[in-house]
Amino acid sequence: MQAAAAPDARLSDTELAELLELMSGADSVELKLTIPELGQRATIAALDLDPLEAQIRQVFFFDTPDLALNRAGVIARARRVQGRGDDTIVKLRPVVPGELPDRLRSSPGMTVEVDAMPGGYVCSATLKARLASPRVRAAVAGEQPLRKLFTKQQRAFLAEHAPGEIELEDLAVMGPIFVLKLRFTPAQLARKMVAELWLYPDGSRILELSRKCRPDRAFAAATQTRSFLADRGIDLGGLQQTKTRAALEFFSHELQLEAQQPGASATGS
Repeated sequence: MQAAAAPDARLSDTELAELLELMSGADSVELKLTIPELGQRATIAALDLDPLEAQIRQVFFFDTPDLALNRAGVIARARRVQGRGDDTIVKLRPVVPGELPDRLRSSPGMTVEVDAMPGGYVCSATLKARLASPRVRAAVAGEQPLRKLFTKQQRAFLAEHAPGEIELEDLAVMGPIFVLKLRFTPAQLARKMVAELWLYPDGSRILELSRKCRPDRAFAAATQTRSFLADRGIDLGGLQQTKTRAALEFFSHELQLEAQQPGASATGS
């Protein structure tokens, strides 16, 4: 099972068959395209996106400084969302939908989704929970235990797939990343799309355009969306970036530099 590949890569017959099998067991497919920084302003103008309509989000990840969770395919994340409250996820990727336990697959908080972008795809299983009250800010400040952000089922899911004896309280806080998320519906598509601008602490940016659809509509939706974007001069062949990977690698580098400083604490959080 593969993640994003080179932007001009074509799927082999074997990969296409695997993709079809994954989609048959997934709840949804999310079509994604990231725009190189040099083309972001032109893309925003071409799509007539109004940044004042965007929702502000603050995203935190949790991992060891050397990204042991990420290497095992596990992602733990918390968000503060303007006007909607806090939520958390524990995600595992890659997965094969048919191999997930029935008790997990049928959980109300579980979503199985295929992410597809030019040249690559990956299937993930995500357990999501909305917090009854805002807790993320206090937890990342060390005022509450990180485990309080996650449900019992999320903690069990993480423990089952985390390497070694890693526990939530062993993890470092990686963030925040500020995100602007804008939902828009182009008249030519009559289908909702999403633009997300991720703002990293070093000044770099990732602009991602995405569209969700049913698995049985994925190929038609991809063709339609590709045509719509190409007609507006949007670059479909740029290097594809993963928002989460970029965030984890940035903060991992920062934490490891801090650990090398004289008198640095031995703990990761």
